[in-house]
Amino acid sequence: MGLASRFDLMAGRYPDRLYVIGARESYTYAQVRDWSLRLARGLYALGVRPGESVAMVVDNRPEFVALKLAIARLGAVAVPVNFSYRAEELATVLERSDAAVLVSVENTVTVDRLSVLDEAIPGWDADGTSRRLPKLRDVLLVKAEARPDARDLAWLAAHGDGVEESTVQALTDAVDPDSPCDIVFTSGTSGRALGAVLTHDMVLRSAYGSAYHRAFGDGWRVGFSLPLYHVFGYVEGLLATMFVGGAVVPHEIFNPRTMLGAIQEHQVNEVLLVPTMSIAVVEEAEKNTYDVSSLESVFSAAAAAPVWLWERIQKLLQPKTVFTGYGQTEVSAATALTLPGDPIELVASVVGHLKLGGVAAAGEPDGHLAQYRTVDPFTGEVLPEGAEGELAVRGPIVTHEYFRDPERTADVIDAEGWLRTGDLGRLRPDGYIELTGRSKELFKVGGELVAPKEVEQALTSHPAVEQAYVAGVPDERLGEVGWAWVVLLEGSEVGEDELLRHLRSALASFKVPRGLTILRADQLPMTTTGKIQKLRLVESLRP
Repeated sequence: MGLASRFDLMAGRYPDRLYVIGARESYTYAQVRDWSLRLARGLYALGVRPGESVAMVVDNRPEFVALKLAIARLGAVAVPVNFSYRAEELATVLERSDAAVLVSVENTVTVDRLSVLDEAIPGWDADGTSRRLPKLRDVLLVKAEARPDARDLAWLAAHGDGVEESTVQALTDAVDPDSPCDIVFTSGTSGRALGAVLTHDMVLRSAYGSAYHRAFGDGWRVGFSLPLYHVFGYVEGLLATMFVGGAVVPHEIFNPRTMLGAIQEHQVNEVLLVPTMSIAVVEEAEKNTYDVSSLESVFSAAAAAPVWLWERIQKLLQPKTVFTGYGQTEVSAATALTLPGDPIELVASVVGHLKLGGVAAAGEPDGHLAQYRTVDPFTGEVLPEGAEGELAVRGPIVTHEYFRDPERTADVIDAEGWLRTGDLGRLRPDGYIELTGRSKELFKVGGELVAPKEVEQALTSHPAVEQAYVAGVPDERLGEVGWAWVVLLEGSEVGEDELLRHLRSALASFKVPRGLTILRADQLPMTTTGKIQKLRLVESLRP
């Protein structure tokens, strides 16, 4: 069963339940089904056929959901694009994905998307063609307000009036679950972006497993501002709620007041956050009063969070449980999640337990959707059980390829389907995963390997430190040395010398950074998914 067929099944069960609760308009399952069908007919009239790529530069508005399902109905492949991309980045993704159609918003909060389109695809609103992008046939807007002569989704729906519904339904019924559903490009914080191919079966299994593992109740509502082009919001939020007839409350931008207000107004059961967002939410909850009694759980992942943050979450938001998790684009979101009822000391020290899949993991080892082992980060040799090394993963939710990139695919995925994650850690005997760093972030100081995560943990153990990030920087004598970037807790006053003394008391001398920069949280360079861009931190030190 393909993604659209699964959604239609749920829409048949819960036609009048809300599925997407937007800031301006909300839509039921039946309304989303019908809307996506109209858009699918329009895409078919444009010539979109199974296997073709349709790129989406759309933020967290209801149109994303309807368009995503419309593409899936035809057996076409969605290419959700980071809506902060500039012209060259957009053109590169369109080129690498062989996109036939592009649908874009006119503007986001930070980027004038029309200017980006004009630069990346000159004349897009006239004929949509490009010398650099010969496979790109059509460019549409979500709403053509500033460019009234351009085509938009309203035009697309009308354009499909001549296409029989049965034509689209036949394509929907014929979708192979193992065929590509999405090409999701990695964030590219440490190199060029890669398009991970995710199938219909992969994203549905992963979403079902997450709803099962996190014990979603009937009608569960999930709020988030994580972008839907990323698997965290897409799989853990949008698709997981579908399996219980629930709803998503997506926000186009992150604002802690808006997030807490939505929990109160829409009776949200769970929020999806990254630690930087979690900090802002608890700080807002401490300043102002909100009714968050509907909140069953808080899911904060994508980076480590200290015990004090989990304690503040429990005190100020009072969820019945807290979760952290571990995964990546290539594994269809989370492969590991902590278990309901896990104490916060455990939640803070691990990144999750192997994700239970229920019926989605039928026939898989121990009912898990992924298996992990560790390998030597330099040789790739498989290490003994429980040994620390680079984590490798395989299972029914793990990609088998990067789109049109056999060389990179062969570099990280072996013949047995084991994907090297680039993360250092170990799988404990009890099924929990511990991370110790990133193999790609390892640097050598005079021949000695340093794992940034170890230094970061030592820094955040200081009572004045809220966040810490460490990376290797070039050094003429030693090759590389460490440098740290630190955000202090509000009201704290501490200098570089004291923090370095703190590190020297806890770490071997070669692990102590050469220097340290104190920043405000809003000065940290982040992707829209909340990940810190260490390359940009390193670049900030250059003259």
